[in-house]
Amino acid sequence: MTPSACFSQSYAEARGKFLAACTAAGLDVESHIHPLPGRDGELLALDVARAGPAHSHHLLIVSSGCHGVEGFCGSAVQIALLRDAQWLADALAGDCAVLFLHAANPYGFSWWRRWTHENVDLNRNFLDFSTPPPQNPGYQALDPLLIPPHWPARMSHARLLLHALRHGRQSLQAAISAGQASHPRGLFYVGSEPTWSNRAVRAVLRRHGQQCRELAWIDLHTGLGPRGHGEYIHSGEPTAESLNRARAWWGEALRSSEEGNSVSVRLSGKMAHAALEECPQARLTPMTLEFGTLPGLQVLDALRAEQWLECTAQVPADKAARIKRQLRDAFYVDADDWKQQVLEQSRVAVDQALSGLRATA
Repeated sequence: MTPSACFSQSYAEARGKFLAACTAAGLDVESHIHPLPGRDGELLALDVARAGPAHSHHLLIVSSGCHGVEGFCGSAVQIALLRDAQWLADALAGDCAVLFLHAANPYGFSWWRRWTHENVDLNRNFLDFSTPPPQNPGYQALDPLLIPPHWPARMSHARLLLHALRHGRQSLQAAISAGQASHPRGLFYVGSEPTWSNRAVRAVLRRHGQQCRELAWIDLHTGLGPRGHGEYIHSGEPTAESLNRARAWWGEALRSSEEGNSVSVRLSGKMAHAALEECPQARLTPMTLEFGTLPGLQVLDALRAEQWLECTAQVPADKAARIKRQLRDAFYVDADDWKQQVLEQSRVAVDQALSGLRATA
């Protein structure tokens, strides 16, 4: 089977392949139905499949589509694992179970958006909304440049480059992408309450994660870093104990935004941290696996253009289609070599997680 056979060209195709792979593997699927239809009128859902008994003490979660359009990559990884009967049988050794979360943000996956239907970055939304959200004054100053009144916006692009020269690339990246609560129609919005996807993921964790003692979580992402390279990013609690355990499992190549050596900036409200609240009996060891696609400025421009499109009425159909395609291409490289790299590196990371879980026994 070629790598491309696991990848899809639409959310509907990806969901169909995932459901078929689960059926072939003899796994039941639990579907959390989204309230809105997809781009082509299709049903949207967070689909969940579990391999292994409910009482397993060691649980590995593999999740896709937290950032909508990034789901093309994560879905393919899940499908490849499900189609490998020998891997699936071996994975359950040592009192392990594997839980697949397909399309945590199905709306963004279908509509080629990074955000949820609430325009929220799901991986910034797992916050305590009874307290004031984290403030990001850097974003407030940049929002008029990021989402200008007209597109293309060459002047605002130049001013962003000037900002990067003055303050540094990492400072600009943090201001833009760390999450913001001031502009509901802007980029990387954290939301004002838990999103539909937030609530659905928590329901899954309560159902499947309260029997385990050790919980590993690999969340699959795209858009940062060199093309085809999968960076291991620590996404656990910002403690030395958590980081050291993750490095014992995934090696010294594991990066940490807390240490400042990752392609990602420091984040609050990460999806994997929901397990700390919903599965308090388990020790959590999560990792984000981030695959590079295009140069960073091209990815940012694709996000800016697509957000401008969402905020603008009466955009010509051909221009809207180009912007949407530009966004998809920024997070999904439709090329065989990239797909092969994704599947090979993901398999290694998943096997390392399973080895780490078994070692805790």
